[in-house]
Amino acid sequence: MINAIDGPAASVKGTLAKKLAAHYALRHLDTGLIYRAVAKAMLERALRLDDVEAAVAIAKALDPAKFDEAALKRHGVGEAASHVAAIPQLRAAVLAFQRDFGRGGPGAVLDGRDIGSVIFPQAEVKIFVTATPQARARRRAAELASAGEAVNLGEIMEDIRARDERDSARAIAPLRPAPDAHLLDTTHLDIDAAFRAAVDIVEAVRAGRKRG
Repeated sequence: MINAIDGPAASVKGTLAKKLAAHYALRHLDTGLIYRAVAKAMLERALRLDDVEAAVAIAKALDPAKFDEAALKRHGVGEAASHVAAIPQLRAAVLAFQRDFGRGGPGAVLDGRDIGSVIFPQAEVKIFVTATPQARARRRAAELASAGEAVNLGEIMEDIRARDERDSARAIAPLRPAPDAHLLDTTHLDIDAAFRAAVDIVEAVRAGRKRG
């Protein structure tokens, strides 16, 4: 079973995807880390974020098994990733890897921004996780503070709004729910309640398949 978990930054889609993968004994891939890894490498090499050839070359040489998730989750890397993820040639370079991962047994949970709409439009389960910008800004601020980074809630809010606009307006794979995705608003849910809601969606889909 392929489970596509999409949504904007700080919607808790990544945490939900990890918990769902563990719950159902499936493999998990945070596709956003691929773009973050490319962005981090470009920042470290002082490359322009719109350098198409460099971005594609870096992506092809990546080894997800060696990703330093803590470093990749830093705020500045996330902002840069939003820019490089809009490069069509880069998205094409990582598309095959994502699809190969998802098709492997016994199944997978992939989270990102275009899993259900572009990467796996045929995914059995599609969940689009969302929350208000205010709720997401508070979550991101708490995450950064726990990692020891300086926090300015106003700046984080502006960054989230700007990223939402970039991700939604890009020509290739814009951030938007697949037509058949189940919407899960986590604005007023803690992670346990959000997880229970996600499991309910998965179980409803599985029950429907059995009846079919």
